[in-house]
Amino acid sequence: MVTLAMAHWPLCGGDVMRQGARSQEAEDTSVLPTPETTADSQPYWDGLREHRLMLQRCANCKTPRHYPRPMCASCHSLEAEWFEATGHGTVHSWTVSHHAFHRGFKDTTPYTLVTVDLEAGVRMVAPLASSSEQPLRLGAPVVLEYHDVSNELTLPRFRTHE
Repeated sequence: MVTLAMAHWPLCGGDVMRQGARSQEAEDTSVLPTPETTADSQPYWDGLREHRLMLQRCANCKTPRHYPRPMCASCHSLEAEWFEATGHGTVHSWTVSHHAFHRGFKDTTPYTLVTVDLEAGVRMVAPLASSSEQPLRLGAPVVLEYHDVSNELTLPRFRTHE
């Protein structure tokens, strides 16, 4: 699962109206939320920037985990290590969003988010890069690709791989 955390939640329409006027930021639909990195997730984001999928696993029992976090859910160890995964997997499920959860996504709706069972043994959620002529189906093979948003930020997305 990819978690996109925002430093500040956007103002809701009602809150803006109570303030009397809309701010310039509230009208700007080009501002997208960006992920906040932590000590636990930094190697993941650094790997994406290098076009490598780096996943965390328990250094004790070797159970892979994604999203990155400090403790193993299997053995409760606080020791972790990183490994490079292929980014190949299959579609577990998907959803099509017709409503932008953030004003920055307003111009990109509708978009598809896929939950993928990676060969590495974890599930990951990311946008679908493009639609093929074939309808999306459960079990469809997908591969991770890297969307360079800027020199500092690369985001994951999946492409069907049939």
